[in-house]
Amino acid sequence: MTAEPIPASAPAPAATGDVLLKLDGVHTYYGQIHALQGVTIEVKRGEIVTLIGANGAGKTTTLKTVCGLLHPRQGTVTFDGQDVSRTAAHDLVRAGIGHAPEGRRIFSRLTVLENLQMGGFTRPRAEIDEDVDRVMTLFPRLRERTHQQGGTLSGGEQQMLAIGRAMMSRPRVLLLDEPSLGLAPILIQVVFETIKEINAAGTTILLVEQNALQALNVAHRGYVLQTGNVVLSGEAASLRENETVRKAYLGEI
Repeated sequence: MTAEPIPASAPAPAATGDVLLKLDGVHTYYGQIHALQGVTIEVKRGEIVTLIGANGAGKTTTLKTVCGLLHPRQGTVTFDGQDVSRTAAHDLVRAGIGHAPEGRRIFSRLTVLENLQMGGFTRPRAEIDEDVDRVMTLFPRLRERTHQQGGTLSGGEQQMLAIGRAMMSRPRVLLLDEPSLGLAPILIQVVFETIKEINAAGTTILLVEQNALQALNVAHRGYVLQTGNVVLSGEAASLRENETVRKAYLGEI
């Protein structure tokens, strides 16, 4: 069973046109493996921008480079006008970059509440309860599981928790890596509708997603990555209609 795609109505327009996040000529390596080979992308304030491409194209590496888990050997990562190419990951969280990684990576032995509190480590203690309530309003299922260990949640609930934990730092840009991976169709719809809600509330989003159609239906713009290079970019609606994209990523012949 496959998920019905979210209708391709135009997303709400981005709040402003200024660039919040930019990668310029970025080359990132794993040891001697040249994973990103001159990637240049930009994300404007208020946008949802998606990265699509086959496995191994460099999508996850791009997010890891943005959030400081990897540092580029060449090129620059700029966030809100500042060069953050060499900035440590924990400092980037404080600066306003949140990351919900592929595979969720929640703390399985901690409760839902404790996971969220961990995500709020950069927030003043007095504001953490308010942030928890905000996340649980976004994901009512988590409120029902407040004291349940993360490892006992369903896959969909764990994904909600991973996104919620990233939201606890009140990020200005939220990096989402494969949020629909392994989810039942009905939960895929919930996750993507929530992504739209998060963006509508003012959070800029950089989305990596294997389900290209779903991603392009919620995004404002997109980039197609292939073996560490950007090979195509444009408005999401245009990419949906592009013949190459339709054949390679949307399952059309």
